[in-house]
Amino acid sequence: MATPLLKVTGLKVAYGGIQAVKGVSFEVNAGELVSLIGANGAGKTTTLKAVTGTQAVADGQIEFMGKPIKGQGPWDLVKQGLVMVPEGRGTFTRMTITENLQMGAFVRNDDEIESDIEKVFVRFPRLRERRAQLAGTMSGGEQQMLAMGRALMARPKVLLLDEPSMGLSPIMVDKIFETIAEVHAGGTTVLLVEQNASRALGLADRGYVMESGEITMTGPAKALLSDPKVRAAYLGE
Repeated sequence: MATPLLKVTGLKVAYGGIQAVKGVSFEVNAGELVSLIGANGAGKTTTLKAVTGTQAVADGQIEFMGKPIKGQGPWDLVKQGLVMVPEGRGTFTRMTITENLQMGAFVRNDDEIESDIEKVFVRFPRLRERRAQLAGTMSGGEQQMLAMGRALMARPKVLLLDEPSMGLSPIMVDKIFETIAEVHAGGTTVLLVEQNASRALGLADRGYVMESGEITMTGPAKALLSDPKVRAAYLGE
């Protein structure tokens, strides 16, 4: 059996005396789109921060491409191909759209950066129209497009998305999920963290449900989507 691209085992994260993540285990295999769903405060974002080196880990193991990465910084992980689009987008607000995309390729030294920027502009025509505009002057949806485009500039092996639809209009949510599906179809492995359970599971191959810092359910996305407990808790049924 192939080694998972990303494997997390017994992950624990604490803020002071409060244990926010309580022994979480999950894995993402090459080519998969895996969704991690749960209510606000379940520990999803903390989990992603721990995986990507921006949050200290109290216990547990994190492996990427079969090698331990716990304790490595985000810079090293991006160079290896583990790239996150953070909650809140995290664009460089005083830089232009083009400069933000160039920053996404900061760990690269090949000669295909300009052609990859062009691919982002093809994917998001609105960014091309405003390529000289400061990121901080754009709408939330436009900044989400930019954040995703910037992450793709690093040529991720695994793309981690933290609440990409949060605060966006319904039309923009459709565009973002359409883009996630395209990126995955293009061969990128994706770990999607979302409160919008129906949309997230609708795209995913497999899913994990997180409650109060623990994984409480896992299985094929379609099975979770039709599970009465999931439907009652996350789909209002």
